[in-house]
Amino acid sequence: MEALSEYGHAVASVVIFTLIILLLAPFSALAKNAKGLAPGATPDQDYADKAYRLNRAYLNGTETLPAYLTVIVAAILMAVSPFWVNLLASVALLARLAMLVVHIRGIGKPATGLRSVLYVVAWACMVVMGIMAIVAAF
Repeated sequence: MEALSEYGHAVASVVIFTLIILLLAPFSALAKNAKGLAPGATPDQDYADKAYRLNRAYLNGTETLPAYLTVIVAAILMAVSPFWVNLLASVALLARLAMLVVHIRGIGKPATGLRSVLYVVAWACMVVMGIMAIVAAF
């Protein structure tokens, strides 16, 4: 277990990201309910609508979490440098958190701008961790 403790930041980042998504779920549901939408319904695609932005932030998080978890666990299992795994996981988490704030507050344009840059930063960190895990496997 001591070897896993070297990856503390990476493991904590997965838990934090998961908890944030779990916390977004009821807020998204409440916003949709306030609009009279049935459970599971999707608000109209209107970036000016807070219910839409909350729902997209929640869905985007649930779509990203499996990849985030997979590359971190793979990197840990393949004993990739704890420094790099912790750094990349932490940067990805910070980018995702900033992206959620930008998304929920409706900052910028729906398809470009700061939100897209933050998405790419987190995505790139995950790709690098995945590649590092594959290289370490061989």
